[in-house]
Amino acid sequence: MRINDQIILQEWELTESFTRASGPGGQNVNKVSTAVELRFEAERSPNLPDSVKARLKRLAGRRWTQDGAVVLRVEDTRSQARNREIARARMTELIRKALERPKRRIPTRPTLASKRRRLDSKAHRAEVKALRTPPGQE
Repeated sequence: MRINDQIILQEWELTESFTRASGPGGQNVNKVSTAVELRFEAERSPNLPDSVKARLKRLAGRRWTQDGAVVLRVEDTRSQARNREIARARMTELIRKALERPKRRIPTRPTLASKRRRLDSKAHRAEVKALRTPPGQE
């Protein structure tokens, strides 16, 4: 499976299994295994650098298994072939997202005007709350 010009996944890294899907489909849903479970052995993949694997693990979330594989389950359509295409497209998109390096955040400082506005609003709120007390109490 081709991800981009540099990264091509081998067939041994991907495993497909088919199960019966839930939802609409009439009698077809009881007879035909249309749901696709695509498993990608990400941790063992020689094609992905460690930094990409770490980002992929974060992006995959609970779809990441204990043994370092990403598992996608697709049962969107009644067609097994179409579900298979959708699963492969989603896996490709997930890996492409993991390939993108996040932009490094440059910390900024608040401006003097924003500090003054914040302090003025705090003083105003304190004054409003102070005026809520019943007369005669100090």
